Amino acid sequence: MRVYLDQIGCRLNYSEMETLARQLGAAGHQIVDEPELAQVMVFNSCAVTRDAVRTSRQRIRQLHRANPAARLAVTGCWATLTPDKARSLPGVTLVAGNERKDLLPMLLEPWSTELDDPADLARLEPDGSPFSDAAGEYAERRARTRAFIKVQDGCNNRCTFCVVTLARGHSRSRTVADVVAEVQELVSEGVQEAVLTGVHLGSYGRDLAGGQRSDLKRLIDAILTDTDLARLRLSSLEPWELADGFFDLWSRWPQRLCPHLHLPLQAGTDKLLRRMARRCTTQSFRRLVAEARAAIPDLTVTTDLIAGFPGESDADFEEGLAFVREMRFAHAHVFPFSARPGTAAASFGPQIDPAVKKERGRRLRAVVAQTGRRERRRFLGTKRPALWEGTAEKSADGTSAWWAGLTDNYLRVTAPAPAHAQLENRLTIVRLDELHGDTLLGTMLGTIYESGRREAIHEQHVGATGAA
Repeated sequence: MRVYLDQIGCRLNYSEMETLARQLGAAGHQIVDEPELAQVMVFNSCAVTRDAVRTSRQRIRQLHRANPAARLAVTGCWATLTPDKARSLPGVTLVAGNERKDLLPMLLEPWSTELDDPADLARLEPDGSPFSDAAGEYAERRARTRAFIKVQDGCNNRCTFCVVTLARGHSRSRTVADVVAEVQELVSEGVQEAVLTGVHLGSYGRDLAGGQRSDLKRLIDAILTDTDLARLRLSSLEPWELADGFFDLWSRWPQRLCPHLHLPLQAGTDKLLRRMARRCTTQSFRRLVAEARAAIPDLTVTTDLIAGFPGESDADFEEGLAFVREMRFAHAHVFPFSARPGTAAASFGPQIDPAVKKERGRRLRAVVAQTGRRERRRFLGTKRPALWEGTAEKSADGTSAWWAGLTDNYLRVTAPAPAHAQLENRLTIVRLDELHGDTLLGTMLGTIYESGRREAIHEQHVGATGAA
């Protein structure tokens, strides 16, 4: 069976599709890289904002137009909250809510015997040639350098703006042993970086029973102790419920635990944090960031912000803007408040005029752009480990190419190398020389630790012979 996978939304959605790709591949199905080549298409939807809902609907329609003959399965948060609306869209054959998402390999299996018909295959492959596994392997394409690992799902908090708890339910964690086994399997496939994801990552392990009960600190320690993963990154981490001594992990694993934290603030005033039912204050957030920066050298901090939450006065906004500036975020996802049906904030008043929300969002982005540039500039002249994802462009004469990648502290970087250098999925030291917009330009200096190999960092200029 030829399957095309697609999704929008959070890293958790991407992680789930990577897992589904591996499961389908293990069952003998083939993941293709174009919807036109598929017999079955699976779309993982999002409902976090009205824009996400609109995009989900549009993408489902686009997939059906691209391949009307294919069967289309829809899952994810929007499909969970409004299954009838998802089912009514053209081409949709199956709607699987989040509670059945893990069963998708089994739910899709009956289609296999119906679709693996010689006439069907002749229609899909008129020249009789097989599809290229390298071109179509979703998991390899998505996780070639970074893999998103879902370690936890659901959330026990009740933030008044958030529809995710309604869509994903209570917090549920995987066992440490299960996660470690998956990471080591990915290492054997060549993955250099794993990103731990969850709806509420900081609550990991507390719902597990008996001797399996754990926490995020112990999970991180187990992964870095029991696998050869080159580097581990954390995704969105709510700024509470962290174990004592959590930041000590970075002193134990300075070369493998990425010095980047994404701490969702959402609002920069205590008044709005209370209305949002966030379990932090500006003072506790300030204290946490200061503690993290003191413990983790060269840390960058990113965040999420909501513009125009109900009841946000002009004075509230200015106070929050000042706090955002003080926090020196390197980047922020800024969302205009979106009233989601079923959430408490949907009935709050007064609602903010859309034009005001748009202007407040613009000003928040402008402040974060300023702090982000300052954060990037402070690393000019320094050397960082970077994981290279692919070439950005080649020189006019074809003798060199610019490679694009990410540093350990989540800075986008490009650097030149000889055209024949094979740097994809390689870790090198890069010297950060210039800042162009939000991208740093650098010089590659040498290879460092890679998954499956424990070697000392060394520097050697990447010259005419390619990567060191």
